Amino acid sequence: MRILLVGAGGVGGAFTAIAARRDFYEAIVVADYDLARAEKAAAADGRFVAAQVDASDADSVSALCREHGITHVMNAVDPVFTMPVFSGAFAAGADYLDMAMSLSKPHPELPYEQCGVKLGDEQFAVADDWVDAGRLALVGIGVEPGLSDVFARYAADHLFAEIDELGTRDGANLVVTDDDGNEIFAPSFSMWTTIEECLNPPVIWEAGRGWFTTAPFSEPEVFDFPEGIGPVECVNVEHEEVLLMPRWVDCRRATFKYGLGDEFINILRVLHTLGLDSTEKVRVKAASGGHCEVSPRDVVAAVLPDPATVGPRMRGKTCAGLWVTGTGKDADGNPTGPRSTYLYHVVDNTWTMTEYGHQCVVWQTAVNPVVALELLATGVWAGSGVLGPEAFDAVPFLDLLTAYGAPWGIREQ
Repeated sequence: MRILLVGAGGVGGAFTAIAARRDFYEAIVVADYDLARAEKAAAADGRFVAAQVDASDADSVSALCREHGITHVMNAVDPVFTMPVFSGAFAAGADYLDMAMSLSKPHPELPYEQCGVKLGDEQFAVADDWVDAGRLALVGIGVEPGLSDVFARYAADHLFAEIDELGTRDGANLVVTDDDGNEIFAPSFSMWTTIEECLNPPVIWEAGRGWFTTAPFSEPEVFDFPEGIGPVECVNVEHEEVLLMPRWVDCRRATFKYGLGDEFINILRVLHTLGLDSTEKVRVKAASGGHCEVSPRDVVAAVLPDPATVGPRMRGKTCAGLWVTGTGKDADGNPTGPRSTYLYHVVDNTWTMTEYGHQCVVWQTAVNPVVALELLATGVWAGSGVLGPEAFDAVPFLDLLTAYGAPWGIREQ
């Protein structure tokens, strides 16, 4: 296996730190638009080499694949670049993995009732091409989407005879401080992506109705997260799990709710009110006296701390998980009555910083594609087409995740 990692930011850097401890691949090419950043991430292991790539250009991706004999492309850049990287991998005859699928476009007239272009629609539209080519595009294999999708497969196969709801619930008690110890606003993940998923109309899936949308931050609920995180208010957010799970797992409803907190929600609302969430370029005065064109969202992301750098000033834990309700079953598959179970993965920032030198949110995101790549390299997972994590056996994944030193948990609600 020869891997091209596209993106050497927070998640990409954590990916190399985790992969450096494994031996299932021959080489990893670490590529980024910023060659210096790629070189820094590639320094983690002698099997890594750095390269420059333009993730917005499919030809740039495919050329790099051919140059290095790449078998698998790992996409670790913002989802605005998903389709060029996806298409570039296919053109080069490589398999593909991502942690965020192709972007959605809200319904032009009823954005908070009906779906327009859904997350992943552009990728699923060419699924037959991947099948015909005998190639695999494993989409949504970060932590969210990714691990919760694995949990959905596990719940359906081993815990439930019938599933009422697959409800992804994510929360944390993370705090970032400045040099004087004062708490500051510093997102622990890509602000560009966070704005995208939090301000777009959230998607819900229901049997008999299919996918539909609601208003951002709708249906607030307080969810009690495990391992000391405690109660966090969660709200509906657009996310890939809802677009993936019903394709492979029988359920009556699928939702995604995220614990954002009042401060973060207010900031997002202000950004939207001011138009600072827009990706359309605007003309502004340049320091040189002329004019330039910039995207307001890019500016917001640029002025905030880089999520890859906040780890030393962060404390707390992050939790990703899936709350499943329905009818349970015993070891023989017989129904046992109503069941409510939370399958989860908690990561402590102190542990990831001590063990890997990367903050917990990016580390938790990066570990899952490394696990998936190892399963693909060993032939435990195999397939063709555009597939989500739900299409594969969950047990080998969860066992290997535990072997990586990141055990998962289960709690009856």
